[in-house]
Amino acid sequence: MNLNVKKIANLTGHNGPVYTIDKGLSTKHFFTGSGDKFVALWNITTSQAEKFAASFPAAVYSICFIPEKNLLLAGTTEGKIHILDLEKKEEIKILQYHTAPVFDIKYSVETNCFYTTGGDGALGVCSLESLSLLQLKKLCNEKVRSIDFNYICNEMAVASGDGIIRIFDLVTLQQKRAFEAHRLSANVVKYSPGGSTLLSGGRDAHLNVWNTADYSLIKSIPAHNYAIYDIVFNHDATLFATASRDKTIKLWNAKTFDFLLRISKENYEGHSNSVNKLLWTPHHLISVSDDRTIIIWQVTNNTN
Repeated sequence: MNLNVKKIANLTGHNGPVYTIDKGLSTKHFFTGSGDKFVALWNITTSQAEKFAASFPAAVYSICFIPEKNLLLAGTTEGKIHILDLEKKEEIKILQYHTAPVFDIKYSVETNCFYTTGGDGALGVCSLESLSLLQLKKLCNEKVRSIDFNYICNEMAVASGDGIIRIFDLVTLQQKRAFEAHRLSANVVKYSPGGSTLLSGGRDAHLNVWNTADYSLIKSIPAHNYAIYDIVFNHDATLFATASRDKTIKLWNAKTFDFLLRISKENYEGHSNSVNKLLWTPHHLISVSDDRTIIIWQVTNNTN
């Protein structure tokens, strides 16, 4: 692959580290959450913030937009999940069952639930109908960091600070297996779009590739200089990107897992601090950072 990366826009407006990002009201919109206790809505086409801002009592570590319900969920450092109805333009509920920061929120239309992970070592399962807690599973004494779903075999992977990845049946929530994935914290899990592999990134800076048939290790790559915080695939599943505390984004071949390109401050005017989260829309890769900025990238494959 012959990749070309172009920096489209550098968005500023948050007054704290930007910890999280999620899709927005359309393919041209996205939400961000920050240590400044605000969630903002941005327009990719105009490279500007929309007339939307939601403020919270604490820093926002995780957000989840649910278009089917027109709900926005925000998890804070206080362990609360704030639920906003975007049609009514009001907060309709606050859930408090975590006793430490909420690191991830994901939802599933198939199970009609949303799932949360906390610094208290717990995994929460809530109903999308009643917006109430169904189960709270204590997994470990470390932070629980990340969730992802594999609908091919109805499994859910959960990454934790004890270095363990736990696999659950998505329907019954029974734990199917647990394995040591990283020498230090397992920070992020991401299934390939076809479901045949699971990628994980850790505090040990390694990118690991697992075979989902038996969760055997296919490849372990010393991918970054410091912790890996996020992994995202592009829309045709030919590429994936990793984000790291080492201030860089790296692009990879999704079929061979070969390294392709490094985006840094030096070579592409990238971020000057930790890159915390990524979002790959149909046309752009978007990154958020501790440097308080949001960068919109255009990634094209020039291979004939």
